[in-house]
Amino acid sequence: MAGIGFELKKLFRRKGIFASFRAYGYAGVICTGPMLLGVLLLLGVMFLCNLYNVSEHSRELIICMITYALLGSLTVTSFFSMAVTRFLADMLYEDRKTMILPSFWGSTGILLAAGGILYGLFLLFAGIGPVLQLLCFGLFGELVVCWMAMNYLTAIKDYKGIMLSFVAAVLVTFLLGFLFLCLGFPAEEGMMAAVFFGYCVMLIWDVVLLYRYFPQSEEKPFAFLAWVDEFLPLAFTGLFVNLGLFSHLVIMWMGPLQVHVQGLFYGAPYHDVSALMAFLSILITTINFVVSMEVNFYPKYRNYYSLFNDEGSIRDLKQAEHEMLEVLDNELRFTALKQIFATAVAISIGGIVLSYLPLGFNDLMEGYFRTLCVGYGIYAVANTMLLILLYFTDYQGGLVASALFALVSSAATVISLFFSKVYFGFGFILGCAVFFLAVYIRLEQFTRRLPYYILSRQPLVEEDKLGVFTKLGYFLDGERKKEKLHEKTN
Repeated sequence: MAGIGFELKKLFRRKGIFASFRAYGYAGVICTGPMLLGVLLLLGVMFLCNLYNVSEHSRELIICMITYALLGSLTVTSFFSMAVTRFLADMLYEDRKTMILPSFWGSTGILLAAGGILYGLFLLFAGIGPVLQLLCFGLFGELVVCWMAMNYLTAIKDYKGIMLSFVAAVLVTFLLGFLFLCLGFPAEEGMMAAVFFGYCVMLIWDVVLLYRYFPQSEEKPFAFLAWVDEFLPLAFTGLFVNLGLFSHLVIMWMGPLQVHVQGLFYGAPYHDVSALMAFLSILITTINFVVSMEVNFYPKYRNYYSLFNDEGSIRDLKQAEHEMLEVLDNELRFTALKQIFATAVAISIGGIVLSYLPLGFNDLMEGYFRTLCVGYGIYAVANTMLLILLYFTDYQGGLVASALFALVSSAATVISLFFSKVYFGFGFILGCAVFFLAVYIRLEQFTRRLPYYILSRQPLVEEDKLGVFTKLGYFLDGERKKEKLHEKTN
């Protein structure tokens, strides 16, 4: 992310409103590209289905198939995501770029194998035809590669190329969907094929960008697994955040709002569509984190830690710490205020705007939309503070906070099913509130004793962890004996 920060700083030096829009637009697409694409595609599918009078059953099945692939791929990749990002950062810092492409294919290969088996078994008994099974399986695989590619694309400065891949994917999907429906293709197969080819364009474009910027090599593709053992709390943090963020959707599919679409595909359209729209209200915080925190906070952060490495004086260290924490406090405050404003606007006029879209919004859905906007807003600010904790390498604190988020969000949502339907969504709010409090308290404690955590909590002797993932990496790379960490990646 630091690489993005440096480049955005150059963009923001350019004067004019269009230059600012360009910088914010690049940041938005880079950080939210695949997810934003998923939202746009779901909206496009609804629009085209209404335009061509596709049956309600077919429309709901299409939406379910896309949603299941999105959530399934997110869950599968969430365990590796943060640990792989740490591996990527270390390799870039050590100027060992030859390790990057092999690790991309190694991590993606493991996820495709493990996730593909599980999702493939689900599709075999899902109750859909073989063509739809193949399209759903292919879409799942594409999404896994796209999610992992975005972790690596943070190191690329070709914003124009990334933006073009995003736009091309949207255009290809909409044009093919329109064409297939015009030609009389079955709606379910036609729309799924359009979505498949749209993501295919983005996948190929992103992989080409990776090959353009990182050298090909014959380094060990599974060496990154040692980082999963080394930073196991990071891996579980990514998984727990994903579970806390999306578990309430799956739980609702089993509740009173449940709609049995076909086979193993269930949904809760009233809640799902509201959540989809409410999720858009947090994009401003995601983008603001990259623009503000990375551009303004990172230089202060880097200066502070460099003083430890360069034997800075105590006076310089205290001054640098004061400046860094002051910037951090200001940026977090501004981020929270922007999210509050975005949530207030969404609650105030969102229902009016959404009533004009072909989403079938009613009073109950509008209530869910407002409730979930509050929940996602709290989550967005809490997640920003979580990322700051991870910046300070407080992995244990991040793990505890994310575990609480997943546990409370899931449990409270289950409990809410026993109350009136108007209270659905409050379980997610409670989970987000606990997440916010846990991260806020931990960040306050950590920054108050920052020198202690940096100096006194470090291990006295370097540890070479040899866990299950490291052993798996040795096996997959064909190694027969244990080597030291720096030796096995050379």
